[in-house]
Amino acid sequence: MNHEFMEALDELEKDRGIDKEVIIDTIEQALLTAYKKNFGSAQNVRVSVDREGGEVRVYSQRRVVDESDLYDTFLEIELADAIKIDPSYQLGDIIENEVTPKDFGRIAAQTAKQVVVQRIREAEREIVYNEFIEKESEIVTGEIARATSKTVYVNVGKIEASMPENEQIPGEVYKAGQKIKVYILEVKKTNKGPQIVVSRSHPGLVKRLFEMQVVEIFEGLVQIKSVSREAGSRTKIAVQSIDEKIDPIGACVGPKGTRVKAVVDVAKERNIPIRVGVNSGSLEKHILEKYGRVTAEGIVESALDKVKIIEDLGYDNLVISIKSSDVLMCVKAHELIADKTKYPLHVG
Repeated sequence: MNHEFMEALDELEKDRGIDKEVIIDTIEQALLTAYKKNFGSAQNVRVSVDREGGEVRVYSQRRVVDESDLYDTFLEIELADAIKIDPSYQLGDIIENEVTPKDFGRIAAQTAKQVVVQRIREAEREIVYNEFIEKESEIVTGEIARATSKTVYVNVGKIEASMPENEQIPGEVYKAGQKIKVYILEVKKTNKGPQIVVSRSHPGLVKRLFEMQVVEIFEGLVQIKSVSREAGSRTKIAVQSIDEKIDPIGACVGPKGTRVKAVVDVAKERNIPIRVGVNSGSLEKHILEKYGRVTAEGIVESALDKVKIIEDLGYDNLVISIKSSDVLMCVKAHELIADKTKYPLHVG
């Protein structure tokens, strides 16, 4: 190790953000281990690397103790003997003597190289991890590296992500070199570097695609209340507008269906029905405000007072139950409300 090596560490700190002091501390610890392994010293030793010139020195350490407490002369020294070396020494002080072996420079150079290479790898892994942990639950474009019987491997930036079988779209074909949009499902930190799991079947993929395509959603004027997805077969979303002037369904569909078509093409769905999401506590108000008090022989007007949500799963499976002793009124009300609201109904 020399001055040029220390300058290289300075450049490494500037270019890759690897703290020079951390590297030197690690080198010193590694050299301490190497010294004890190669020279088998029973003494306490300290390894020091000069921060400017790179010189490496090894020092033995002995604690100053009272004569009556002396137990091991390799680790301790009597106060009387310490004072002979330097009158300022007191009980508890540490006395150091240089014991650097003549050929220790070769060991130091090899050890330092190994430490630096390892730290560079760790720093690169940390950079990749920090990059992708911020992209968790987001969509990225990757390139398929290879596909096995159960797992598809996708290159996303400088790392290879995995897409297990349960995160793939049934029936979708994956070929090496194919560009593909995937949803970052999970980012883990492991000893071998960050592990990234991506998905094509997760409901979050559809949600993010709509956010990308629909400016009203991006701006917060339209909210996605829920996404129900059976990838490749059936996907539904429920949306709600916070601005009465904006039709949430129309915003998601887009001019001539361009927005929803863009989502369907990427998500590989047949179609994506879009509904208005309704909070269960305000369903009656929503029906009245949206459709008015439609009366057919007074049946619906009477039935609306008895509307009850008996099941609400993410705004997608709203079930209206209207109970009445008049079976004819109950059935007729269900028919009319079903026609107006498009919600599934339960005859009670």
